[in-house]
Amino acid sequence: MAHIANRGSDIAAHPDVAEMRARYARMESRRGVVAIDGMVLLAGLYAAISPWVVHFGPTNPLLINNLVLGIALAVIGMGLTLAPERMFRLSGVVAAIGVWLIISPWVVTVGHHPTAGMIWNNVVIGGICCALGLVAVAMVMSLGRPTGR
Repeated sequence: MAHIANRGSDIAAHPDVAEMRARYARMESRRGVVAIDGMVLLAGLYAAISPWVVHFGPTNPLLINNLVLGIALAVIGMGLTLAPERMFRLSGVVAAIGVWLIISPWVVTVGHHPTAGMIWNNVVIGGICCALGLVAVAMVMSLGRPTGR
């Protein structure tokens, strides 16, 4: 009887290991990758503390929105920095969170009236996150799969 129950989880024998390692090495060797990951982390930290910097008020639903999205951005930025080979596909999520931050003052605050400071704060943070996400996606897309097979 064939012994198939104890197959190891080591992928060292996989035929595409060399190609995957080379691709991740190219991705990590790019100079701007680390800078973008760090900026995503900083933008997330600012988004998380921005309700207290701009004085949103304790009953404003935008406070929870920015806190949760800021923490999410910071975690994604930390993941991109510490394990880029596993997290690089989440770069598009950063751009999506940026778009949500831009429109959230009008969507989340139904029944409340956002101040100009709240609107400008979210539009600027959202624009920065959207730009960082798009640049990160462009870097990932430029790595593409080699076509010479």
